[in-house]
Amino acid sequence: MKKRTLTIVISLIMVISLCGCGAKDDAKGDYASNRNYQTTDYSVTKDTAADSGANYKYSNGLVATEATLGVDGMMMYDGGIDWNTEEYSHIDENGWKSVKVTPFSTFAADVDTASYANLRRMINNGQYIPEDAVRIEELINYFKYDYKAPTGSDPFSVTTELAPCPWNENTQLLLVGVKAKDIDMSERKRSNLVFLVDVSGSMEGADRLGLVQSAFKLLCEELDQNDRISLVTYASGDRVVFEGLSGANKKEIMQHVEDLFASGGTNGSAGIQTAYEIAEKYYIEGGNNRIILATDGDLNIGITDEGSLTRLVKEKAKSGVELSVLGFGWGNISDSRMEALADNGNGNYSYIDSLTEARKVLVDEMGGTLFTVAKDVKFQVEFNPNEVKGYRLIGYENRTMAAEDFADDSKDGGEIGAGHNVTVLYEIALKDSAQEIPEVESKYSAKDPEAEENSDIAGEYLTVNVRYKEPNGDTSKLLEFPVDASKYQETMSENLSWAAGVAQAGMLIRKSEYAGTSTMEEVIKRLSNLDIVQNDEYRQEFCELMKKINK
Repeated sequence: MKKRTLTIVISLIMVISLCGCGAKDDAKGDYASNRNYQTTDYSVTKDTAADSGANYKYSNGLVATEATLGVDGMMMYDGGIDWNTEEYSHIDENGWKSVKVTPFSTFAADVDTASYANLRRMINNGQYIPEDAVRIEELINYFKYDYKAPTGSDPFSVTTELAPCPWNENTQLLLVGVKAKDIDMSERKRSNLVFLVDVSGSMEGADRLGLVQSAFKLLCEELDQNDRISLVTYASGDRVVFEGLSGANKKEIMQHVEDLFASGGTNGSAGIQTAYEIAEKYYIEGGNNRIILATDGDLNIGITDEGSLTRLVKEKAKSGVELSVLGFGWGNISDSRMEALADNGNGNYSYIDSLTEARKVLVDEMGGTLFTVAKDVKFQVEFNPNEVKGYRLIGYENRTMAAEDFADDSKDGGEIGAGHNVTVLYEIALKDSAQEIPEVESKYSAKDPEAEENSDIAGEYLTVNVRYKEPNGDTSKLLEFPVDASKYQETMSENLSWAAGVAQAGMLIRKSEYAGTSTMEEVIKRLSNLDIVQNDEYRQEFCELMKKINK
């Protein structure tokens, strides 16, 4: 045993030496080609002495077999070190912008929540948290907020609020809250759903394919005779298990789902192409046409690179079929690939770490997950240089757009589902703030607010502009919401206080240079005392997770 362990250790050291790519000596690790070398906070013991089929058991109860470890690309040994191939897109955190230089802040709406559920999984398992796994906007948007409901024909309402920033005495915090209209689920549109399931070897396990099966059975319970369901699987190749079944055939559908098993390689591109063909075959005009992909994102056959997959899905999205992604598993998940597929497939991306999360996404929030009320939603906040000297968008780094793309209807935005909330935070520095803002002087001065032709904008700090298209429309509509000093409150509302606290926690976990005076102790204390936490199990869970991190 000692000889075998030593051999693995030497092999691992040789791999690290050969790979290079900036890997560090620090056992807590850093990325080397998006791979994480780490020492876990829990021990690993071998259950049996047999070399074949031996189990490695974590002290927190998780079990992995040698076969699974080999498929997942992980190396384990008695010292507790693993080679983790999870992949996350690099996040270059938003910094301060001068209003004189960059008066427009433009980005696509995002209602994904995968980052939060993935973070929860890592905290509960005692794992190292890669900074790029923390997308602050997804942490904030995991929770519901008490925004006013939309009225009239608009698909959503917009709420704005200003208050002192809790981590920087020189700035204010701006909240922009969007609430989409709810739909009566008894009067919902007919659905044409294609379940696309990754059944490759890397999906073997109760927390992977087993959880996929349980999740889809939950969703099946919500469907009826008006819906059409198909099931496509992929491993080394793709297979149409059944197609076009009525949602009333619950027993047959669930039996097919229950019979799935995992083995082989991962030809995801073939499965995606077949799923679109089936979705287009049973397309329901004016209905909800959607592929729901369940995978760990680990592709190794066919088209495997993120760029080519993105182009494939972006082209297929023109058919009117949307693609939502459910992420499963740990150790080898390709978060970056799954996020890109959902964003370009006009769908949303959720990470499923438990049956509770599956119920939240597919049952409790079924309207938001499956039924789009506004598509290609874009935000553009226009700042007034006479009142504001700088701003910083918190999160949304991978959703930013060029200012000129805002009014270009050929440029994709984000999709907002029924009942969804979208919460956006900006840290802003007013003109008399002591906050240092990097800027460049221009010979062209800002508009004179005293001039008669500019009297209508005097005193405005900024304007929140929102463009969106109807679910079946091609031309965007524009909504405008000016913000001035009347929106300022010395005491934050509970909506803003919660969102600010989640943002602070995210910045601390990411080791952000913009966290200012934030401490996890202060965040936990403030959030735990909010009234909205008392009867909300998800908010209570967040507070407990932060306490675990802070131990």
